[in-house]
Amino acid sequence: MSNVRHFLSVTDLTPSEVREVIARGRALKAGEPSQALAGKSVAILFEKPSLRTKLSFEVGIHRLGGHPIYFSPEEVGLGKREPVQDVARVMSRMADVAVIRTFDHGILEQFSEAASIPVINALTDGEHPCQTLADLQTIEEAKGSLEGVKVAYIGDGNNVAISLALGMASTGGHLTIASPDGYVLPESVATHANLLNAANGGSLKMVTDPVEAVSDADVVYTDVWTSMGQEEETRIRLEAFKGYQVNPELLDKAPDGVSFMHDLPAHPGEEISDGLLTDPRSIAFDQAENRLHAQAGLLHFLFAGA
Repeated sequence: MSNVRHFLSVTDLTPSEVREVIARGRALKAGEPSQALAGKSVAILFEKPSLRTKLSFEVGIHRLGGHPIYFSPEEVGLGKREPVQDVARVMSRMADVAVIRTFDHGILEQFSEAASIPVINALTDGEHPCQTLADLQTIEEAKGSLEGVKVAYIGDGNNVAISLALGMASTGGHLTIASPDGYVLPESVATHANLLNAANGGSLKMVTDPVEAVSDADVVYTDVWTSMGQEEETRIRLEAFKGYQVNPELLDKAPDGVSFMHDLPAHPGEEISDGLLTDPRSIAFDQAENRLHAQAGLLHFLFAGA
């Protein structure tokens, strides 16, 4: 399939395509119909637990006229029971797109290299690009624009932060990341984001002080301190991230009108205080809902164009 498009990273879409996908997601959310997946089957293979990702993909695929087929880890054993490349080749013969959620980003790359159908990254340890599409849609809805918006991300420079940095850089936003030493955004990602920022009018700043990060923020965003697969590091991470909790007091140090985001699931008492998800400034559940619409926008784009 010579013109197959994969979505393993936010940067697999051009800046203009990112905007097209977000616009389509907003249109679908507003009730615009699409049958972009009519008669098509979507293989969904998850090796990590999921609520929002699984639910949003299955509902979105149905709404676009497609047929989702879900595989749990035990059913496939990606790279264990069967080689990654063989799974990709079989799925390519029977399905029209594959949605993969796994630990190692390298497995996803192996899968996509062998596949002849579009492959979508539903989360790896390297990136979470579908989350970023929903984040960008949520920010645009809340703030009216992506260009020039100021986002403060407080916490670990993990897969969510990586995709957010690349997505913000693609849309002309300004991102400040506050992380403790040893947990910063990877240097290669910062370099890539800054190349995009130079072309699109955005910026990336990395600091260690959360108060400094939120001082001019339109949006404050955080994620868990310990991601899936890092459970053995929990005690060390809890110590390292002391002082990085997002709570009402920290939000009060941001300008009036600030919005709070979290990609969920959250750990109240750790990265956020109890009750913050229902604070009037929180748009975290709008953000969760937008996983459905942004991913539907992506699928529409891949199969029906803008």
